[in-house]
Amino acid sequence: MRILVTRPVEDGAEIARRLAELGHEALVAPLLTVAIHDGAPLPLAGVQAVLATSANGVRALARRTTARDLPVFAVGPQTAQAAADAGFIRVRNAGGDAVALADALPGWADPGAGALLHVAGEEGSGWLAETLTARGFAVRREMLYRVEEAAQLPAAAADALRQGTVQAAMFFSPRSARIFADRVTEARLPTATLIALCISAATAQALEALTFAEMRIAAAPNQAALLACL
Repeated sequence: MRILVTRPVEDGAEIARRLAELGHEALVAPLLTVAIHDGAPLPLAGVQAVLATSANGVRALARRTTARDLPVFAVGPQTAQAAADAGFIRVRNAGGDAVALADALPGWADPGAGALLHVAGEEGSGWLAETLTARGFAVRREMLYRVEEAAQLPAAAADALRQGTVQAAMFFSPRSARIFADRVTEARLPTATLIALCISAATAQALEALTFAEMRIAAAPNQAALLACL
C-alpha cells in the first residue's frame, strides 16, 4: 500500500522507515514545519523534571542544555524514544496523551521537590500546566519551538491524489488533519478512494468535511496503535 504521511520531515522519515518494514511505501508530505528557537542555555536550577508532550519539545530541549540526567516525563512512546535518542538517561513514558501524563505525575513527582519544566511549542495548549498547577505542582512553560502550517500540499502529494496513486493517508493530530482538509478543499483534490488513518477521534473529526473510502481510528493515541490500523 502507498500511504501519504503528513508529519513534519524528521518524524515523517521515521514513520516512512516503519512503513517500509511493514511492506508499505510512504509518500512524505509535510503539512507542518518545525522551527526550533535558538537561545541561551535554559536555567534548570530548582527543576525536578521535564514534561515533554512532543518529540519536537525534546529535540528543542536537547539544543538548549547539555544536561542529560534530568528526568524526562514523556507523553507517549515516540516522545520517550526521542528523549532516549537525545541521550536523556532517566525517561518515563505515560503511554498516552496529556491526560495520561497528568494522571501519572502524582506517582512520579513530588509537588514539594521543585518545579516541572514543560518544554512546549508556541501553539501548544496550556491545559497540562493548568491541570498540574491545580493539583499542587509548580509548572514552568518554556516555548522552545514554533510549528508553521504549509500553504499548500507538496506537489508530489497533490499529483498522487489527482492520479489515485496513494491508497491511504496517516494523520497524527487534529491540527494536521484540519490543514489537510483545508488544503485539499482549496485545491479541489479527490479523497474518496483514500483510507484515512487517524490517531484519535478528535483527529478524525477534523476531517469530517471530506469523503473517504474508510476511516480508521487508532485504539490508543500513539504511533504503534496507528500502525496497527493497517
